[in-house]
Amino acid sequence: MNKKPILEINWKKMDGLIPVIIQDISSDKVLMLGYVNIEALEKTISTGRMWFFSRSKNRLWLKGEESKNYLYVKEIKPDCDSDSLLIKVKPAGPTCHTGEYSCFKESAENGLKFISELYYLLNLRKKELPKNSYSATLFKDGVDKIVQKIGEEATEVVIAGKNESNQRIIEESSDLLYHLLILLIEKNIPLDKIVLELKKRNSTKTRQKAE
Repeated sequence: MNKKPILEINWKKMDGLIPVIIQDISSDKVLMLGYVNIEALEKTISTGRMWFFSRSKNRLWLKGEESKNYLYVKEIKPDCDSDSLLIKVKPAGPTCHTGEYSCFKESAENGLKFISELYYLLNLRKKELPKNSYSATLFKDGVDKIVQKIGEEATEVVIAGKNESNQRIIEESSDLLYHLLILLIEKNIPLDKIVLELKKRNSTKTRQKAE
């Protein structure tokens, strides 16, 4: 990662400390706000993981140094006044110290972003394998069990779609989507790969219609 963002920042204007907005590159959700000085930004660029300057502790700190929920940096953008940064990351787990996916809670209506939150929660289940967790059991049983469950849930969706109420379709579709997320995590496939594939297909169809 190049050092261009360091050169673009007006460090004197902000007394050597600038605010940084952290955004999930997969979901575009804002995860947190922090501050960096030149040294923190240099370490962020050289290591590929997010470093901050803690105003309360008066020292540099690596996000995830205790929890291991690191923020892997993918993109750095200064704002138009060169006195703040937008940094897009791939989080390794929940960002907030409370265990929440983001430090900024959102309303229940924002359902599509919840899928991304669920994906990261299930990633944690795979990493920690807690007892009495159905998700952890699936990961322990391996891909054969996971795809078996996907087949079963897909059949349930078909049956519900033919013979049952909309509520049953919602319930069975939720089960199917959950198990699909388990498979993606088991195969180390990030959600943004699915989104990119859908965008590519949509772009191809749009071109075909135009032609």
